[in-house]
Amino acid sequence: MSTIAPSRPRTSTTVTAAMTVQVAAVLPLFLFGGLAVQITGELGMGVTAIGWISGIYFAVSALTTVPSGRLVDRFGALVTARIAIAMSAAGLLGIAFIAHDPLVLTAFMVLCAPANGLGQLASNTVLSEWAPQGRRSLLFGAKQASVPLCTMLGGLSVPVVALTLGWRWAFVIGAGLVLLALIPLAGLGRPAVREKNKSARSFDLQLLLFAVATFLGSLAATPIGSFATTYTVDIGGSERYAGLVLMVGGIAGVIGRTGFGALADFRKGGEFTIIALMLTTGAAGLATYLFELPWLLPFGTAAAYGLGWAWPGLMNHAVVSRYADAPALATSVTQTGIFLGGAVGPICFGLLVEHSGWGTGWTAAVASMAASALFIVAGSMVGKRLPH
Repeated sequence: MSTIAPSRPRTSTTVTAAMTVQVAAVLPLFLFGGLAVQITGELGMGVTAIGWISGIYFAVSALTTVPSGRLVDRFGALVTARIAIAMSAAGLLGIAFIAHDPLVLTAFMVLCAPANGLGQLASNTVLSEWAPQGRRSLLFGAKQASVPLCTMLGGLSVPVVALTLGWRWAFVIGAGLVLLALIPLAGLGRPAVREKNKSARSFDLQLLLFAVATFLGSLAATPIGSFATTYTVDIGGSERYAGLVLMVGGIAGVIGRTGFGALADFRKGGEFTIIALMLTTGAAGLATYLFELPWLLPFGTAAAYGLGWAWPGLMNHAVVSRYADAPALATSVTQTGIFLGGAVGPICFGLLVEHSGWGTGWTAAVASMAASALFIVAGSMVGKRLPH
C-alpha cells in the first residue's frame, strides 16, 4: 500500500498538538493530586484512599496501554487523540458535578485512565510522523514537559481556584483546557499512511529491562504528585505553601524535560547515560524529604521532578528511534512500566506511611529511583550487543 505523503505541518503546530494531547491525557490525575487535601476533606477520605485511587487509575492505564498502542498504530494518532480528549473531559466534568463520595470519584478516575495511555501514545506518534529529525529529542522532551506542567497547574489550582472558588471549579476549568487540545490537532491535516512491516520488532530483552527501569522510576516518582501537598501540610506547611511546593516541582520538570531533550539532540545520542545520571541525582534530591523541613521541600521537589522524573521524553525518543516501524506499540511497553509503577507506587506508599510513617515511604522511593538507574545502565549495555 502506498500513498502520497501530505505536506508537513509547521513544527510549532506539531509540538503544540503533541503537548496539548499529553496534557489532556494526564491532567485528571494531577488535579486530583494537587487538590487532594481539599477533596479528601470534603469526602472524608484518608491518606490511604489517595494512594488507592491513584493506584487504581494507573493500574487501569497499564492494562489498557498495549491495546492502546495497537489502536494508535491501526487507526492513527488523530482519531485516537480525539477519543482520549473526549474521555478525559467527560471524566473531569463528572468529578466536578457528580462525585460526592469516594466510590463515584474513583469511577470517574477510572474513566479517565484509558485516556492516559491512548493520549500519550497518540502524541508519541504525532512526533514520530511529523517532527523533524534533527530536533526530535528536544520536541519529545517538550512534549513530556507537559506532564510536570500539569503538576504545576495542579499546584497552582490550590491557591488560585480551590481556596477561592472551590476545588470542583478547578475540574471544570480543567475540562475546558482539555477540550482546547482539539484546536492544534485540526492543524495537522492528514498523515501519510505507512506500510505495515509485519516483521518489525516491538519487543526484545533490552526493552524488557527498560520497562523494569521505567516501572521503578515511576514507582518512586508518582507518590510525589499524589502526596506532596498532604506531606507538606503534615510537617507544618500551610495549604497555600503546599500548592506552591508542587508548582515549583512542575516548573522544574518543564525545564528539565525540555533542557535534557535539547542536550540529547546536541550530543546526538547517549540518551541512556543521561537518563541514568538524572535518576541518580534525582534520588539524592528526593532524599531531602527525609529531613521533614518545610523550607527544604521546594529544593527536593525541584530535583525530584527536574532530574529524577524528567527522563520519559528521552526514553520515548530513544525507543521510537530504535523501533521506528512500530513506535506506538514499542513505547507502549515502556509506558506500561511507567503506569504499573504509578499503580503500585501510590498504593504501597500510602500503606507504608499509614503504618510506618512518612520517613519509611520516602526512603523506599529514594531506593526505587536509584534502582531504576541501574536497570537503565543494564539495558543500555544489553542494547550494544543487539542488532539495530
